[in-house]
Amino acid sequence: MPQLLLLNKPFNVICQFSPHPTYATLADFVPYPNLYPAGRLDTDSEGLVLLTADGQLQHKITDPKHKLPKTYWVQVEGSPDPSILDQLCHGVELKDGLTRPAEARYLHNINELGLPIGIGPRNPPIRERKTIPTTWIELTLREGRNRQVRRMTAALGFPTLRLIRISIGSWSIHQLNPGVTAWATEP
Repeated sequence: MPQLLLLNKPFNVICQFSPHPTYATLADFVPYPNLYPAGRLDTDSEGLVLLTADGQLQHKITDPKHKLPKTYWVQVEGSPDPSILDQLCHGVELKDGLTRPAEARYLHNINELGLPIGIGPRNPPIRERKTIPTTWIELTLREGRNRQVRRMTAALGFPTLRLIRISIGSWSIHQLNPGVTAWATEP
């Protein structure tokens, strides 16, 4: 039996199996018993969550020693110039210290709805201001501080409006609609 389940977690789903009075949980999307998330994704974030029953695999995925890259597509408020992406690449000073260098680039494959190709609208939609544009950035981290992406973009003056984790290591949500799971193998 495969040891790893991929879930494209929708917005407003809490990353736990126990019932919650306000939010849907992983139990609403994962019909298999004895699986546990290898890492978490905030309720207001979307995208890849890995689940496994294998404790060693879970440790390998989440342990910072292994430095698995985590790639996010981030919609920020405003139009950051290349110097902002350069700051993301060199580290951003947060209250808990300087972040590790990241990889950052603009996303250019944007459709007529203003979304990256392959990504649908969020329900509910993000807040939009008619006078302030938004920009999509791809950001790859090799550390996992609490709400790190949101804190990094906010510290540079560009609040995150939408955050989608696209991949962890070699696993990704490409071809996986929100709320859908698929079994995967170890790399």
